Amino acid sequence: MSAQVLTELLRTHDVLYAPGVWDGLSARLAQQAGFSALCASGFAISAGLGLPDAEVFTATENLEAVRKIREASSLPIIADIDTGYGNAINASRTAANFSRAGVSAVFMEDQVSPKRCPVCVGDPVEVLPIAEAAGKIRAAADALQGESLLIARTDSVGDDAIKRAEAYVKAGADLIMPVSKTFKDLTEWRRCHEAVGVPLVAALTAWTWVERDFTREAMVEVGVKIAFLPTQIVLAAATAIRDSLNRLAKGEASPQVSRNYMEHEDFARMIGFPEMEKRQLEYLPATVEV
Repeated sequence: MSAQVLTELLRTHDVLYAPGVWDGLSARLAQQAGFSALCASGFAISAGLGLPDAEVFTATENLEAVRKIREASSLPIIADIDTGYGNAINASRTAANFSRAGVSAVFMEDQVSPKRCPVCVGDPVEVLPIAEAAGKIRAAADALQGESLLIARTDSVGDDAIKRAEAYVKAGADLIMPVSKTFKDLTEWRRCHEAVGVPLVAALTAWTWVERDFTREAMVEVGVKIAFLPTQIVLAAATAIRDSLNRLAKGEASPQVSRNYMEHEDFARMIGFPEMEKRQLEYLPATVEV
């Protein structure tokens, strides 16, 4: 059961860090770096399609990305399913499809659909009425049947966010995920944890106060068990790609630009060519000596 793998990791880690990945290459690199779990980040998957994180890609495209991540890595995956792509029935089917794809957990937010990334817009995002949002959580929990954990994300703020978190736990959420704008300090995070009685999930989104202030010690103190690194990797990749393309477009010699990269042989080893060659030979007929 996928949920059991993640549950065991939560038992043995004070805080479980999960980097945001979006394809097979980023998943493979994260596993080789030594992480124990992956976050299939909606922000990063959107970016990989050349789109903003505004739920403009489909559930099918998201599921396809998760399957590619699953194929490239053996680590447990925590998948972003945005708003569940519709009402409670849509959320139920979405959660079930992702669970069947082998994810260990999904996280779903209480925004209206289509969602808007809260760190990309200046004004507060619109959230569903609490009863409707809780109904979607219950539908997703019923569909998962314990095969994958359910993380309920709230994009509300302050006392309303805590009230919502309590309702989502009653509806079947296993963990609660406030976003960076939900609370203004660690005291409010601690109060949320005390109110809901289940572990919290924090998204340490790059350039937010949460990334800056949420040390491992602080997260343990306020009840955070999972820490996503949802944007750091895709920002690093985009920066490197943009800088290389700009240098090449301005006429800098390719060998000069390439000096900043890993060597081709190192990349071949990283991507698994030696193992692939070995496997291919296992299926070839033995050489017959005359």
